[in-house]
Amino acid sequence: MNALATVRSAPGLDEFLDRLEDRLQDSVQSHPGLVGAIGSDTLSAGGKRLRPVLVFLCTPPGRRADERAVAGGTAVELVHMATLVHDDLLDGADLRRGRPTAWAEHGEDAAKAAGDYLFARAFAELAGTGDVHGVTVLAGAALALARGEALQRRQAFRPETTVDEYLARCSLKTGKLFEAACVIGAGRPELGAFGLALGIAFQIADDILDCTGDFDTTGKAPGVDLRDGTPTLPLILAAREDAGVRQALAGEPVAGALELVVATGAIVTARSFALEYAARARVALDGEPDRASLEALTHLVVDRDA
Repeated sequence: MNALATVRSAPGLDEFLDRLEDRLQDSVQSHPGLVGAIGSDTLSAGGKRLRPVLVFLCTPPGRRADERAVAGGTAVELVHMATLVHDDLLDGADLRRGRPTAWAEHGEDAAKAAGDYLFARAFAELAGTGDVHGVTVLAGAALALARGEALQRRQAFRPETTVDEYLARCSLKTGKLFEAACVIGAGRPELGAFGLALGIAFQIADDILDCTGDFDTTGKAPGVDLRDGTPTLPLILAAREDAGVRQALAGEPVAGALELVVATGAIVTARSFALEYAARARVALDGEPDRASLEALTHLVVDRDA
């Protein structure tokens, strides 16, 4: 059985995801108007629903059908959706998953409000179940997201950004929400280390795809990070080896810059980092009730094309 089949075979997952989609739709439509419509558009664009799956798999099997598990999965996905809306606005991205972004279609003010609305709906989902611990955990993740975004702005167009600085940003912008999903599901902090390492592996793989992916598969044009001056791991490593990449990452026009990145071997080295963090995630598992599915996720986040 391959990794994807292992995850999909988890008892009750299909039913959980069906309930999740209904709950997400109800949540974004709870307040009719433009922000609700933008939320519905963002939801209909689809997504991996990886963070809610983490909530489900980390929840003890006997409680996976409970209202709290569905609310937790809904909350983390709404936070993720909110960050996408805000990130697209900050990055000036016109397309997300092959569709116009909220700010491109409705303007900056509407996109800001819609992102804020999705954040508010996320916390309302957890508060509605009385999950005070979950609210606290998710609030910490939301703060980390804001700090990570600020750090990314400070690192922009700085090819001298170190690998450690990059990894710190990955931890804040991606890892902490993965960590929160695991802790909310488990109801205890021990699985947080798994989620944090998994999130960093996921982000490294995402940054590699920005260099190697194609629009038909990813829904985004390749090279966005290079054009925006965002120092991702493959770009940082390539900038150390090639002056043209350094110039491009600093904001200078350089023809064929992505080809230069690939030629340095930075993609292969960056992938080794992703594999290392996936391995760290597996080490963090200790007698979990669904270890096979959680281990399978560590392979899926690295070996993907979108």
